[in-house]
Amino acid sequence: MTSLNNSNEKNMIDILIAESFKEIAKTKPIEKITIKEITDRAGVIRPTFYNHFQDKYQLLEWIVDNEIFLPVLDLVKNKKFENALMDMLYSFEEDKDFYMNAASLEGQNSFESILRNSIKKVGLIFLNQEELQNRIPYKWLTVEMLCDFYCEPLSYAVVDWIKSGMKTPKKDCVDGIIFVSTHSPVDVVMFDGKIL
Repeated sequence: MTSLNNSNEKNMIDILIAESFKEIAKTKPIEKITIKEITDRAGVIRPTFYNHFQDKYQLLEWIVDNEIFLPVLDLVKNKKFENALMDMLYSFEEDKDFYMNAASLEGQNSFESILRNSIKKVGLIFLNQEELQNRIPYKWLTVEMLCDFYCEPLSYAVVDWIKSGMKTPKKDCVDGIIFVSTHSPVDVVMFDGKIL
């Protein structure tokens, strides 16, 4: 997990750069934002940006990790997944313009892939990987692959909710995510032993 840094000064600069980026990204497509625009708005020089972030996509990942996932780590640790999901959706909604713009980012550094990687990092932090690996009956199926498999629908559902303007009530979105996460595709399409 990209974490808050040890130094308060470094953390303050990270936040300053992130806030600058978010303000610009509320009205301008992320792929068109330059590092110079970010640093000019933040009042820092370009080398300062590169001392903190490799590029704007790593900055976006830092924002997602620190503003969306870091606040819900205790809920995840205590297995309060529904509460964690609800809090995440509230955080997205608080910065609606920014995240709606971010969600439209596609390609190699898509917002969905950044979100999926952040979800996976959180999962791998709290899973007892050794015990879980021993419970999986197929040695080729690793815990990391399992995380990838389950992170995909979660990130897809959240990005779809954001792209649709966050119109679906948060509770309905969370209930839908939990339903999909707790039912196999076979359970969903079978009724009375027949595929619908």
